[in-house]
Amino acid sequence: MGTWPLLLLLLVATAQAQVCSVNQTFFEIEENTTLSAPLLDIYVPEDQQVTLGPSSTLFAFRIRGTQLFLNITPDYEENSMLQAHLECKRGDTVVTQLRVFVSVLDVNDNPPVFPYKTKQWGVPEDTKVKATVIPETELEAQDRDRDDILFYTLQEVTPGASDFFSLAGVNRPALQLDRSLDFDALPRMTFQLLVRDTQEENKQPSHSATATLILEVQPADLRPPWFLPCVYSDGHVCIQAQYHGAVPTGHRLPGPLTLRPGPIYAVDGDRGIDERIIYSMVTGHEDGTFSIGADSGNLTMAKSIPSPQTFVLMVKGEQADGARYSVTQVTVEALDANGSLPRFPESLYRGTVALGSGPGVAVQDAAAPPQPLRIRAQDPEFPDLNSAITYRITNNSNFRMDGEAVLTSALLMQAGVFYAEVEATNTVTSGTATTVLEVQVSEQEPSPTDGDRRFSTVEMAVLGGVLGALLLLALIALTVLVHKHYGHRLKCCSGKALEPQPQGFDNKAFLTKDEANWEPAPSPPPSPAPPAPPKPAPPDAEPQEPSPHSPAPSHRVPESPAVAPDGGSPAAVRSILTKERRPEGGYKAVWFGEDIGAEADVVVLNTPGSEVDGAGDSGSEGGGDEGADAGPGGRGQDAPGTDSIYF
Repeated sequence: MGTWPLLLLLLVATAQAQVCSVNQTFFEIEENTTLSAPLLDIYVPEDQQVTLGPSSTLFAFRIRGTQLFLNITPDYEENSMLQAHLECKRGDTVVTQLRVFVSVLDVNDNPPVFPYKTKQWGVPEDTKVKATVIPETELEAQDRDRDDILFYTLQEVTPGASDFFSLAGVNRPALQLDRSLDFDALPRMTFQLLVRDTQEENKQPSHSATATLILEVQPADLRPPWFLPCVYSDGHVCIQAQYHGAVPTGHRLPGPLTLRPGPIYAVDGDRGIDERIIYSMVTGHEDGTFSIGADSGNLTMAKSIPSPQTFVLMVKGEQADGARYSVTQVTVEALDANGSLPRFPESLYRGTVALGSGPGVAVQDAAAPPQPLRIRAQDPEFPDLNSAITYRITNNSNFRMDGEAVLTSALLMQAGVFYAEVEATNTVTSGTATTVLEVQVSEQEPSPTDGDRRFSTVEMAVLGGVLGALLLLALIALTVLVHKHYGHRLKCCSGKALEPQPQGFDNKAFLTKDEANWEPAPSPPPSPAPPAPPKPAPPDAEPQEPSPHSPAPSHRVPESPAVAPDGGSPAAVRSILTKERRPEGGYKAVWFGEDIGAEADVVVLNTPGSEVDGAGDSGSEGGGDEGADAGPGGRGQDAPGTDSIYF
């Protein structure tokens, strides 16, 4: 090497020794990194000082001696590039200027954020399929990590909602419609919109956020009015009703006609809109026989119909806004009213009422107390005339009819079973029908309460144990006494078979093939077997003198099973009622006690001739319709009323 190159190197080294210098001017650091060590060392000549120049990133750096430190924890979202401006001065003169750059690297440290927590959106019911319901700009989330790619997922909350809506793409949160909406089926649907800043759920770091979407289906006018009752064929189309009715000839009914399956009534097929319906007749009303209420839909008669004929009316139900309408058919038959009779669904109605009830007390339904007993007749040919049927009790002054309800009309001071005839009259056709009413008048015991319980369960158990022990001792003592006094008789008779004892007391002579439909008597409590009664004589046999060993016949009317005293004798709980048709009309009913030979009285129940095949001759105890005379003087035993039927 020659002299000149060496001299040049010497001059450069000498120049460098007189200015500031650094080994590196560019750095890369991940955000959120805290550096405690110096970023770099600065070479500063002895006669100079180094400071931060005015173009340095504010508060980002500091100089301690000849070392440069990073003064902050960098954040990519706030500042992605930091700059340190170094000035070397000799006195007030700037000798050298250096610039050091720090590039902040982005790290996934921020979750995505929705600008809303809940978004509620209205969707018209008639929105076209594949249409965008909510645009992407309304649903997208924001992420401060600038390089992050967001991934969206739509999760249904309302079952079946995912069949109607979906997202345009995994990175595009626009909501689109996939299926036609149905306000009646799903008027409101809720979703959870999930966003994540990584495609893989388990990747770290990963952040997510959720928001709630509520879609309100706004009803559209898609369906016409439907006449009720209607049946849905596919969940969208309702097959509407047609109406039928009957009216009597020669009569003009004052009120609205009763039709089957119900009154003329239509509703807007779009329930969410529920537009008011206006009714009118299109055809079939040319002669002016019928008219219809525009707002109510009630069909009424404008005049009577002289002869039987059939009317076919076309009725229109139109929305008040005139947008849509439907038409249905109403068929009205004018029938001859002669021979049309009302009918009772039941041949016997049973009720109960408390002993001591005064006038105006409702009789309760015995099958469903405390519901009031209601007696209702129907005219099958003219159901429109059911409201014209009136009711009255013909043969018992203790009760009266109030419409279809049974009320007391006197103070009831005698317990027992009372029978009455209820007559129904159709005021239009003049047809009548009767049925039998049975009322049980008894004391109604109050339901037990906690205050009525005087003994605890343990005390009752101890008492039961003591009573059981005493009963066992009594049985042992009884066995010893029987064996002591009658042991020899038992031994001598032990080889003899016992003769079978009769088990029932049905008098076969009074039963016919067609007349044995009676309810069984209540089962008796366990008791010693009574002695076999003598066989009763047929109805037409000559009366015989009572045997010396038989009790004298009594003329007292025996009580029925419903009112028999709660005693221990078999006659208190086993009574048999049989009946025989009388040639002059009515029935002959005989009550037997347990001992047939003791008491056998006859009570004659006369029924109207029209009820021979009706309600009066159905098989039930005490089904007579007229007053019953029994015992001396021809009066019933302790009857509360002079015209009451009482057993």
